[in-house]
Amino acid sequence: MSETVLPEFIESQIPAFIKRKTIRIEDYDIHYMESGQGTPVFLMHGNPTWSFLYRKVIAALDPNQYRCIAPDLVGLGFSTKPTNGAFHTLENHQRIMSKLIAALIKEDFIFVGQDWGGPIGLLASINHPSNIKGMVLMNTSVLPPLPSFKPTAFHKFSHRPLLSDFVFRILKFPQNSLHKVQGDAKSIKGKVAKAYTYPLRKIKYNKAPLMLARMVPNSLDHASIPLLEKTKAFAAQFTNPVALVWGKKDPILGRLASAHQKLMPHTSLLLTDGGHFIQEEHPGLIAKAIVEVNTK
Repeated sequence: MSETVLPEFIESQIPAFIKRKTIRIEDYDIHYMESGQGTPVFLMHGNPTWSFLYRKVIAALDPNQYRCIAPDLVGLGFSTKPTNGAFHTLENHQRIMSKLIAALIKEDFIFVGQDWGGPIGLLASINHPSNIKGMVLMNTSVLPPLPSFKPTAFHKFSHRPLLSDFVFRILKFPQNSLHKVQGDAKSIKGKVAKAYTYPLRKIKYNKAPLMLARMVPNSLDHASIPLLEKTKAFAAQFTNPVALVWGKKDPILGRLASAHQKLMPHTSLLLTDGGHFIQEEHPGLIAKAIVEVNTK
């Protein structure tokens, strides 16, 4: 394991007590943030962010009570970025994260997931010996689509050849537009916004946002659906504490909070005025939810 050197404008935004490390998993260097000791908390981001998204949540947790581990998905942040887009399947992402958990966490832990980090992290978490003590889910979906579903305009567009490549890779969408899906657009601006765009600044290494968008089902025979059936089945029978902390102003997944509460009736649900990247707007509420699921 080694420590990753980050640009100063990013380094200055991350509390000094949070360590940045890299571990080799298969053929990929996985960058992750780690802090504290005690109950392990595995925090998974989604598309197109990286572990930077959890810096405020980690800072709000007692480092003497919680050991936080927040990795960067392959292709995002400061993890290896494959130039071959074929890597980006739900199966491949969960396999790498499952091996990372096995390497770093030896006891029962709390799972925290948002966006693609929800299903990727949940699949990874249930595929190794340690048990999930509790879960905190935010603006994600661990559910397969209903037979009557209609893909969002965003995800329909991602499957259009050539034009989607141009918009995602040349115009660097959506990483240049994260503020537009927030409750408060000012929550991602200036140095914060730059910290999200910086790892994907080179066209050669920015395939992941488009490929992760294409991982979202656009038909009922999409390759992601069988694995999403597994996350749904696990969540439906999960009896340990679960907290949902949701940004209702999220135009992508804001409407799915009630579906997750229906799947897991014993969960607590906190609806906020936040958007998709709720970690930037309500880190204290997320940290509080983590403590609550750990102490129930």
